[in-house]
Amino acid sequence: MRVIVIGCGRMGSGLAQSLALRGHSVVVLDHDGASFQRLGPTFAGRTIAGHAFDRDALLQADIEHTDALAAVTTSDDMNVIIARAARLIFHVPRVVARLYDPQKAEIYRRLGVQTISTTTWGVHRIAELLSYSDLEAVASLGANVDIVDVHVPQGLAGQPVTALSIPGEVQVVAISRGGTTFLPTSMSLFQAGDLVHIALLASAIDRLRALLGA
Repeated sequence: MRVIVIGCGRMGSGLAQSLALRGHSVVVLDHDGASFQRLGPTFAGRTIAGHAFDRDALLQADIEHTDALAAVTTSDDMNVIIARAARLIFHVPRVVARLYDPQKAEIYRRLGVQTISTTTWGVHRIAELLSYSDLEAVASLGANVDIVDVHVPQGLAGQPVTALSIPGEVQVVAISRGGTTFLPTSMSLFQAGDLVHIALLASAIDRLRALLGA
């Protein structure tokens, strides 16, 4: 995959390094050429010193043929403008903008700009780590959705997976049983010893706990 990373700060450099290590073709664009030092000597991608608003710089980064773009500068407004231009003018298939302001992130998400608010995600994750829970999240999808693993209670053995489902809030996404993991259907039944992988809204944790108790 061909990826352009706009901004070579802590997040941009880390993202570029991670993508390059995964075998992707990465171009990093930043107005400050000195920022590329963060990438280290082993970085296998390309770097371009220029402004993201400069069409020539974007064309030099081959934006017309790229598969994805991440706008992760320190400016929310710049990230949104870059993201919208990438989608609407250059038709880049995958575009993500990093925003600090959670309210802006939600507004632009409604306008079709895929955003990630590091502030919202950080607040949510710190609250998780500080709060004891017998249902600890093994992964977080954005700011509001978690994946939790739980061994099926004895009382739910033989019950359908719908017994642990609340539409729009709690959903069984996979079951690990006997050394294999599979995607259940609505007709699948729990068995004793099952490890159940559940996606849920962070706000629904108490409702899931109630289902497990029932």
